[in-house]
Formats: sequence, structure tokens, C-alpha cells
Amino acid sequence: MPTLDEKILHSEALLSGLLEQALEGAGPKRVRVAWTGGKDSTVALFIWKLLVDNAGAGPVRAITLDTGCKFPEVLAFRDRLAAEWGVDLLIARPEVSLDGYPLAQDPLTCCRELKVEPLKKAVRATRTTYLLTGIRRDEHPDRAGRLEFETRTDPDHTLVNPLLDWTETDIWAFHARFDLPHCELYDRGYRSLGCRPCTTLPDGQGGERSGRARNKEAVLSALTGLGYF
Repeated sequence: MPTLDEKILHSEALLSGLLEQALEGAGPKRVRVAWTGGKDSTVALFIWKLLVDNAGAGPVRAITLDTGCKFPEVLAFRDRLAAEWGVDLLIARPEVSLDGYPLAQDPLTCCRELKVEPLKKAVRATRTTYLLTGIRRDEHPDRAGRLEFETRTDPDHTLVNPLLDWTETDIWAFHARFDLPHCELYDRGYRSLGCRPCTTLPDGQGGERSGRARNKEAVLSALTGLGYF
């Protein structure tokens, strides 16, 4: 198994190559981080920010989804860190009204309307050609076969997954090494953060995402096929 240092070097090399390619083309402004405010995508944002800042090609840019039912603690953390780090942040929101909306009743429809469609609209609006994520292979069976570079259509862009081989332990060790901030909900026992209707404290019997709604977890592959990361 690679060490954390080896994983960090691999992720940095992957993103350094992407930055070089971006600088030779349309520029880093066409590269954005899909930042959820969670522990994993914050690592991806941090590494990308370091590379962009060192190249004098800032600011770092990101897209975040605000479904209207996120934890207020996540939103507060997101806004605070975006200001501290100088993130050019586009907040993508759904066009449907949540007044009377059947949240989480049909997870495929709910996630498509509140997450997938706003994400696609944001990618189009920003003309993003590379979207960086913090997803990992070990966090869900449906992510075990994911690739570091994935071509997407509607709209055309490439999903970049630089942390695929990292573990939950790696993520927290990186946070500790570089003194990265994190949302306070993790200190209360949460291990994976989603929307409030689909996220609870883990039951202690399952894995990292045991606090996520099971009917939503069951359609993760379908959501990926629709355009979610």
C-alpha cells in the first residue's frame, strides 16, 4: 500500500500536470473544484490552491451546491473559508421551489433536481472544462471503479478525481499535518455530510457513509450516470 506521502506526491503531480496544461490553453479560470465544504473536497481545494498560488495564477475557483437543505454549519464553514482563502466561489442553487417539495421521498428525482441540474448549469455558466472532486474509491462500492480522469458530456467537461486512492484516515492525517480547518459537525461525530434529510450520525455499525440515507446510497451509480460526481 502506498504511504500518505506517496499519495500526496501522486495527487500533486496529477494536478501539476493539469495546471501546466491549463496554463498552455484557456488558463486556470476554466478549472474549478467541486467543493462541498466536506473534509475530502477541502483537501482537493487546498492542494489545487497551493499549486495555483505558486504559479501566480489565482484566484482558485470552485463550484458549490446549495440545495436549500444543507446543514447551516456547512454553509457557515464554506462562507468563512472561502473568504479566508480568497476562493472565487460560484454557489449553484436549484430552480425548483422547496416550498412543499417532497424532499428525499424519491432520492433519484430529488438529487437530480437539487444537485445534478444545478451542477450542470454551473459548469455551463462558468465554461468549466475540468472539474476537480474529492471523491475516494473506498467510501462507496459504486466508486471503487472510478477513474482519475472521466470525460463527461452535457455539458462537455472532464471530471478530475485526484484523491481516489486516499482513505478516510489519510484525509484526516492530511488535515492534521497542514492544520486545515473543517466543519464543526465532524467534531460532533458525523463522518460524511450531505443534505439534512439524508444525513444522520453514523450508527456505529457501518462504514464512513452509514449516516447517509440508504435509499439515496442505493442510487449513487445512477446519479453518477446523470452527471453527479
